[in-house]
Amino acid sequence: MPPPARVFFVLPGGKFLLFRESASSVAARILEGSLALHLTENFRHLHGRNAGQSEIKSWERSLPALVNALMDAGLGDVEVLIEYGLPLTSKRADAVLAGAHPTTGEPSYVIVELKQWSAAYPEEDEPLLCRIDAYPAPVLNPIEQVRGYCEYLLSFNGALERMPRALAGVAFLHNATESRIGDLRSVKEDPHGRLYTGDQRGAFIDFLRSRLAAKPGAEAADVLLGGKIRPSKQLMAVAAAEIRDREQFVLIAEQRVAYEKVLSAVRKAKRSNHKQVIVVTGGPGSGKSVVALSILGELYRRGVTALHATGSASFTKTMRKVAGARKPAVQQLFKYFNSFMDAEPNDLDVLICDEAHRLRKTSANRYTKAELRTGRPQVAELIDAARVPVFLLDQHQVVRPGEMGTKAEIQRAAAAQGLECTVVELDGQFRCGGSDAYEKWVVDLLGLEGGTPSLWEPDGKLELRTAESPQELEDFLVARRAEGYGARMSAGYCWKWTREITRDMAELPADVVIGQWARPWNVYGDRSVLGAPPSPLWATDPGGFGQVGCVYTAQGFEYDWSGVIIGPDLVWRTDRWVVDRTASKDPIFTKATPDSEIDRLIRNTYKVLLTRGMVGTIIYSTDQETRDKLRSLVHPRSGAEKGAEAPALA
Repeated sequence: MPPPARVFFVLPGGKFLLFRESASSVAARILEGSLALHLTENFRHLHGRNAGQSEIKSWERSLPALVNALMDAGLGDVEVLIEYGLPLTSKRADAVLAGAHPTTGEPSYVIVELKQWSAAYPEEDEPLLCRIDAYPAPVLNPIEQVRGYCEYLLSFNGALERMPRALAGVAFLHNATESRIGDLRSVKEDPHGRLYTGDQRGAFIDFLRSRLAAKPGAEAADVLLGGKIRPSKQLMAVAAAEIRDREQFVLIAEQRVAYEKVLSAVRKAKRSNHKQVIVVTGGPGSGKSVVALSILGELYRRGVTALHATGSASFTKTMRKVAGARKPAVQQLFKYFNSFMDAEPNDLDVLICDEAHRLRKTSANRYTKAELRTGRPQVAELIDAARVPVFLLDQHQVVRPGEMGTKAEIQRAAAAQGLECTVVELDGQFRCGGSDAYEKWVVDLLGLEGGTPSLWEPDGKLELRTAESPQELEDFLVARRAEGYGARMSAGYCWKWTREITRDMAELPADVVIGQWARPWNVYGDRSVLGAPPSPLWATDPGGFGQVGCVYTAQGFEYDWSGVIIGPDLVWRTDRWVVDRTASKDPIFTKATPDSEIDRLIRNTYKVLLTRGMVGTIIYSTDQETRDKLRSLVHPRSGAEKGAEAPALA
């Protein structure tokens, strides 16, 4: 019988895996038929849901192919890390092999991507993508997929930073023959990305022996799992280099698929006067803006005419300031959705519409010239403006009446013009510490997809807390800032906003008043006032702490710790949420805005605010019954008990 399983759900530094044992122990579990059972149970504990049938089949069919190869190679002592979670994301590598290098004796690691495919062929004109008969849409070439995993892990694991040559990547297509898969090799192979098929099993075994010695790998596994995880490269901090110089972001999985789809569409447009609409959807932190900036940076370096547009003043102005700080020409790459009312058709090669959930019915407003008030849909204007219009959106971030950016709406607009519309779904999670469990918890908490509030099960990726007073919330964030973290406070729009700041004021008006606690809203407008940054820079300028941000300044941004104040516009009563439109002071809501729309928009607002934190979130409600409900949902170890002081981070 194999020894008891060494199962690690959550490891120091936010690293995750389902299972860890030596290859010989895993082989014994496969022989007794218990491995898939262990993995299924561990998956349920880690993710809070059952594993899909495709995942279970992969464990039952692909892991034996890998482990048997290890055993035949005489590598039974190599440590096998199954379903290794890439740090700060929800993506997982099928297996990581840890051991000693046969020549140097130093730690050596191999990321293995396992595929059950029997045949695959490259997508036409897109060698980094490939087609599988069972899949309706193209997927990333497995060589490029595992290479992306290697590059990503090198960027975020401190242990590998010191020994970058210790890591290799391989895709093993154990059911395939070279004759039915060989065309995938049009993608260059290197130590981080290579491919073997079932009829190359001998060569695969030789490769494993070239990277791993017949020695115990437990110590090497400990080094990898103990490696310090470097913080995620925040969008604003690297945007300048991304646009001006070179690619700073590592795109993985569906992110890379979206990137390649756009570049392929650009090639087709230039070659054959082809026009194509591309929609990229994903939740908060799935990497939409990273994809957008990577595409823009690459096109800019190639001299392709491309622009970035959003409906967010904060996001656009911040990008102009950060990315164009030393090169004014870069500032002109960032526009607004209503900038294209009189644009020449197809004048641009590419128009990247980020935050496209903020699309409006028309671009016209009270300042629009009469000759431009045509009533033409804004989405049609944007589609017309470029040969390759790209829309990146999250439907749950629609927070204003009149916003209508959805996948279905864009597909309808494309169909009306007889255009091909390609959709790429991003299912990874890079914000909120890479915790897809937290994002689901928030969606269920607010009932956005028919779910109901559930107990928060800490997953080690994101810390969730509750506060009993706004002062407790602020004190906690102050303590985190003292430890070197960034932090912001935000709230629902439940307090009037003093927008006129006069010179005789000694300090900003304290509009957000809760009992004896009072703080100002973030500065309204585009200029710094009394040491506080202008509204568009509230989320990124260090001076933004101390003011309370609203959804319009927080949307699209991220910070380490997020303090969220839920106002009286959303309260819990007995067994359900109740939205009180009279408690909202948002001037965008009018008497003509129906209750059902306000209900949806207020819930979406809190969804946005609750998903800004990279490291953790602390929540306070102005309503006692709501605080009680939130406290009952947050695990005692991750939420401050009523009346107790919130503990500091370890």
